Amino acid sequence: MKEADDHETIPHLFRCPISLDLFKDPVTLCTGQTYERSSIEKWLASGNLTCPVTMQKLQDPSFVPNNTLRHLICQWLQMSDQINPQCVSTIDSMAALRIKLESDEFSYEYKLQVLQRVRILCEEFPSRNSCLIQIGFLSVLLELIFGQEEAKLSQEYQEFVEQALSFMVAMVSLEQIQPLNVLMDESKLSRFMVLFSNGTSMIKISLCHLVQAISSSVETKDLSVLLGNTTELLREIVQLLHHNSEASDAATKAICSLSNLEQNINNLVVEGAVTGLISYISNAQQRERSSAREAMAAIEKLLVLRSAKEEVVNNPDGVNVIVKMVFRVSDHGGSESAVSSLIILCYDSVEAREKAIRGGVLSQLLLLLQSQCCAKTKTKARILLKLLRSKWVEDKRNM
Repeated sequence: MKEADDHETIPHLFRCPISLDLFKDPVTLCTGQTYERSSIEKWLASGNLTCPVTMQKLQDPSFVPNNTLRHLICQWLQMSDQINPQCVSTIDSMAALRIKLESDEFSYEYKLQVLQRVRILCEEFPSRNSCLIQIGFLSVLLELIFGQEEAKLSQEYQEFVEQALSFMVAMVSLEQIQPLNVLMDESKLSRFMVLFSNGTSMIKISLCHLVQAISSSVETKDLSVLLGNTTELLREIVQLLHHNSEASDAATKAICSLSNLEQNINNLVVEGAVTGLISYISNAQQRERSSAREAMAAIEKLLVLRSAKEEVVNNPDGVNVIVKMVFRVSDHGGSESAVSSLIILCYDSVEAREKAIRGGVLSQLLLLLQSQCCAKTKTKARILLKLLRSKWVEDKRNM
């Protein structure tokens, strides 16, 4: 625990301007200046009717507790043993900016400027992300984005949300995931959906990244299940798969992560994830989109359901799209999932086997076996070749 009189490491914002000691009970005057309660009480009791810092005459000598500053100091004290002394001035500046973000006095246009200032400070300081985490920025942004009741998504509000979400995604990538569980609150989840349904493309991309992060951590497993049961959200994400854009890349990764939980698989299939993923892979094969392997991995997970298998086989492009994923010169990442998926599909479906063979799966498998892919993928390729051969003989006997 940091000693209160260790002045060299106490951020300036956390010191009373009268005593210069660490605040214990900060209160704010009508002038907006904050003091330690006991210090300002002595000042006023001495007959002074001015603000000690600004020397303005006090129209109202009363004061109110500064709970935000008190909370910041408590967080700082808890983290003090881990704080790099070089970070103190940055924490001081960012803590001041955090208070401005939380204030209801400022417009979203001004708060956007505050966030841009935070970004500048981050770029100037090497340990910028850890400083944001240490002063609780993630919780503040969660409340600002999902705790508000904006009736209209104005342009300035959406610009603010875009910037705020980009910070959130960066902090979540540093394993600061647990605070996102506040989205289990009904009102916050409802706000999440309003933004997903009506927000800009950049907002939707960031929200997809959050869904991906939530569904990739055991700390937010219950929240992932809740999202997987939110029909409207799944429909919105699946719809993005057909856009052939950066948003569809983000949606693919979100669905791949959601499908990690067995509880989410049925809902994903019901809401059209299989068709959406096939469409995404088809576009990816034409334009080399970046997340084809994640899409293929997601399809493999969904194929535990018979309805998903039927959807792939009945889709005019379904089996062919997967066959083309078996061997890609520029990327072997999706090969194992593609081969595994074809094993599942071809095992009990004559139609799937016929479509795979017509689609050139045999030549694809031979090329794969001659490539530099991993031994596990080659083993699965041999299993699929053997399966196709034995099933072909069996099919001939039954004709």
